[in-house]
Amino acid sequence: MMINHVFLKRLRILGIVEGTSTLILFGIAMPLKYLAGIPAAVTVAGSIHGVLFVALVAMFAVGMKRVPIPPPLTALGIVAAVVPFGPFVVDRRLSDLGAD
Repeated sequence: MMINHVFLKRLRILGIVEGTSTLILFGIAMPLKYLAGIPAAVTVAGSIHGVLFVALVAMFAVGMKRVPIPPPLTALGIVAAVVPFGPFVVDRRLSDLGAD
């Protein structure tokens, strides 16, 4: 089976960026909103995070054929994107997938 390493690398990068955006949203933007009275922080960070989340889900779906990523790992990647630190855990499995 031929692995598309370029697509896999881009997917892994997007996963790290999306996971980081979750941590920024929860760790910085939400405290700014609720503790400092700056609701715009959540508006901006939440919008960016939302776009990154949708992009990650789309890349996982496309990655099933392009990499190929097994369907169970695809499902895990999508579910893990909802959980803080989830994309970092899935990244390890994706790196194992690309190892030759």
